[in-house]
Amino acid sequence: MAHIKTNLTRRSLLVAATSVVGASGAAAIAAPFLASWSPSARALAAGAPVEVNISKVEPGQLLRVVWRGKPVWVVNRTDEMLANLPANDANLRDPASAVLEQQPAYTQNAHRSRQPKYLVLVGICTHLGCSPSYRPEVAPEDLGADWKGGWYCPCHGSRFDLAGRVYKNVPAATNLVVPPHYFKDDATLLIGENGNVA
Repeated sequence: MAHIKTNLTRRSLLVAATSVVGASGAAAIAAPFLASWSPSARALAAGAPVEVNISKVEPGQLLRVVWRGKPVWVVNRTDEMLANLPANDANLRDPASAVLEQQPAYTQNAHRSRQPKYLVLVGICTHLGCSPSYRPEVAPEDLGADWKGGWYCPCHGSRFDLAGRVYKNVPAATNLVVPPHYFKDDATLLIGENGNVA
């Protein structure tokens, strides 16, 4: 009887030890596999918000930054630039920015921004993805007497005003995209988060 009891104890010990070793091996194999599903530090950084110092952006100047691998423009618009915006409405395809996917709700206004003076746009043409040129001058010879400043896409001729709204009769169908953003303070803009929407 003692011999049978010893064999059962030894068998139980061997089964337990084998189970522990097997579970450890499975965990050792599963851990790297599961970790491979997590985004890399580089991927996390690519989608991370971008903090921009806007304190030195002069009136009328455009600042270029990169967010999620895309060019983003920050323009410090002058009073004249803002005053000229309503004059473009009759020539625009979507002057009221009715296509909601083009901007966060808090920028669906006449100037398409949280603060009228600062415009934040993704610098990619909504036609085929070219990057339009910043043309802030009024009535240049090549763009005509009605041009009040904005962006001109050299790839296919699309035009956008200084609120990123697309003109009629050009290849681009929608306004330039306004990314989520907010002002942390008077000198700091954060692109990629909505912040306090209220």
